[in-house]
Amino acid sequence: MLLWSAPDPAPNPRRVRLFLKAKGLTIAEQMVSLVAREHKSEAVLAKNPRGQVPFLVLDDGRVIAETISICRYLDELHPEPPLIGTTVFERAETDMWIRRVETALGTPVSLFWQHGHPLTARLVQQIPAMAEAARGQALAQMAWFDGQLAAGAWLAGPRFTLADISLLSIIDFAGWIGLAMPEDAAALRDWHARAATRLR
Repeated sequence: MLLWSAPDPAPNPRRVRLFLKAKGLTIAEQMVSLVAREHKSEAVLAKNPRGQVPFLVLDDGRVIAETISICRYLDELHPEPPLIGTTVFERAETDMWIRRVETALGTPVSLFWQHGHPLTARLVQQIPAMAEAARGQALAQMAWFDGQLAAGAWLAGPRFTLADISLLSIIDFAGWIGLAMPEDAAALRDWHARAATRLR
């Protein structure tokens, strides 16, 4: 297998790397430069027509793209330690939290990145008002996750899961682009310290 990927801080490639680290797995990586737009090259588009990384090329040449799909495939191959769930309910609960992370927080962080960061100014027609609205939404969602995490150590009940890895990658990328966790989000900050320590 070969994982086509990109260096940190790109959040989706990092999410797969963190998942592999939590699993104790090593997969060879083919790095591309997002700054140089190598993910839009003919070589990449021939394997993943969306022109995005990460994607996983299997030994028989088949390709699995999309971050969660890659992690699900690897979790099926290597079920220990379980990072999605061992029961029907646990898998559904993990999916629920991954979805919340991606839609509630990932979407405004992505919009702020597109419309409010200088590195993307040459790629899209930025709308400053969109960036400011996205900033407010992202911070509001961080506050919401702070409230949810006040009730337990991890997102999906007592289990450390792919949902926590997903949130960590987005929170860290948000901080890198200028959307730091609110100072008063004590539960979120405590969770972040636990998750980061676990994945060192």
